[in-house]
Amino acid sequence: MLTTGQVSEEVRYGVTSLGWQEADARLVEALWRGHWGIENKVHYVRDVTFGEDASRIRVGQAPQALAALRNGLLTLLRSTGVTNIADAVRSYAASLPETFQLLGGRLGVWY
Repeated sequence: MLTTGQVSEEVRYGVTSLGWQEADARLVEALWRGHWGIENKVHYVRDVTFGEDASRIRVGQAPQALAALRNGLLTLLRSTGVTNIADAVRSYAASLPETFQLLGGRLGVWY
C-alpha cells in the first residue's frame, strides 16, 4: 500500500517443470527468489564489478579460466564477510600488502 492509500498489484509469469499439484505459491516464490539471489550475488557482480561481459577474451579455455578466478575471488571475499564487492576490490587494489595478507590468511603463506 502506498502512502496515498492506493493498492497496486503486479503479476509475474514464469515457466516451471513442476506440476500444478506441486507448484504452490510458497514453493514458486522460494524458487523465484533463489534464482534472483544467484543473479544478484554472482552474475551481476561478475558482469558489473568485474566487467565480464565486456571482456574481449573469447577463445580457448581462457574465458572459463577467468570465470573460475572471478568466482574464486567472490568466494574469498564473501568468506571474509565482505558485502560490497566493488568497494573491497578497490580497497585491495590500492593496497598490495593487504591483498597478500588476505591471500596468505586464507590460502597459506605466499610471501
